[in-house]
Amino acid sequence: MRSDNSKIKEIFKDLEFTENEIEIITTVFHKVEVKKGTILLKPGDSVKEHYYILEGCLRAFHIDDHGKEHTVQFGIKDWWISDYTAFFSGSNSIMTIEVIQDAILYRISKDDKEYLYAKISKIEHFFRIKLEKAFAAFQRRILRNLSQNATERYLNFVKTYPNIEKSVKNYHIASYLGVTTESLSRIRRDIAQT
Repeated sequence: MRSDNSKIKEIFKDLEFTENEIEIITTVFHKVEVKKGTILLKPGDSVKEHYYILEGCLRAFHIDDHGKEHTVQFGIKDWWISDYTAFFSGSNSIMTIEVIQDAILYRISKDDKEYLYAKISKIEHFFRIKLEKAFAAFQRRILRNLSQNATERYLNFVKTYPNIEKSVKNYHIASYLGVTTESLSRIRRDIAQT
């Protein structure tokens, strides 16, 4: 990954590194190119890594006991994705991560992250801030799901993921919003008529 030093700077925006620190970082981040339709993770898998999305789009979803899909997260450029419940607890995955648009990712293992924390303390601070923001975003999403109607949730989705509708299937969006595809079509029709 030595030729990808600029990618390290893109991943860790606003952080300055010495040449030695960049060398350390490049030894633990691994570039992965994946095609649309690839399943990176499935239920029951051991989760030892998470991914930075340089390009593409991914989806993390759970299938309930009735066979219904629930999209938990879309991952787009400059986002991170994993089954974090399993990643942090050491348990097996309960989610599936699917590549829904060809992607270039940078993968790092939990052990390698811990290694970076010990070697370069500003990286631990960087990930702590990322985790705090992600936790707050998930909490806002839960509150929206509890307190907003489907149209309001859809409008928030479009604001959060402004260009994603061209890349994903309607049933993916519907499963993220907790509605049927028919309801999603009706919501879009109603918005277009206003």
